Amino acid sequence: MRFGDLMPASFPLMVKPVLLIALAGTSAAITWQVQDWRYGSRLSEQSRLHTETLNQLNQASAAQQRAEQDKRLALEQRLATSEQTHYRALNDAQRDQGRLRDRLATADLRLSVLLDATTGGANGSVSATTATGGVVHGPTRAELDPAHAQRIIDITDDGDRGLIALAACQSYAKEVSVLRKLDN
Repeated sequence: MRFGDLMPASFPLMVKPVLLIALAGTSAAITWQVQDWRYGSRLSEQSRLHTETLNQLNQASAAQQRAEQDKRLALEQRLATSEQTHYRALNDAQRDQGRLRDRLATADLRLSVLLDATTGGANGSVSATTATGGVVHGPTRAELDPAHAQRIIDITDDGDRGLIALAACQSYAKEVSVLRKLDN
């Protein structure tokens, strides 16, 4: 006797669909697993590429930020140097003006102005009288009152400070405009 003879007649009819369903289910499960592996590898590759792209963008952003910081530091250094130069020029001018004021106050120096040659009797010729220190040739000069000389020195001091400040402003504006051109 065979094994198939021992089974009831309806059993083989029921076993075939169950076997077909089991075969189809196994086939579906295997296909599902293969698809999972394929999509998993695609997703991991896509994730890796995305991470690499983000890293490259971060590095580019950091490099650009460093470049901007370097530009800013260079500009700050140039402006500081320019400021020191102009500050030194202002101090030198003030020191020179102070010395000049001191020399005027001690009568070490007298300011004089040229007189119009047509108003004097000399008419541009050699002076008839000589000073005790030597022979004076040239145009006739008149000494200024020390108070007036002091006011003239104050005015020129203010003018010198203004010119130095103007040069500092022009230098600053030039540096900033050069920087803006580089940014564009």
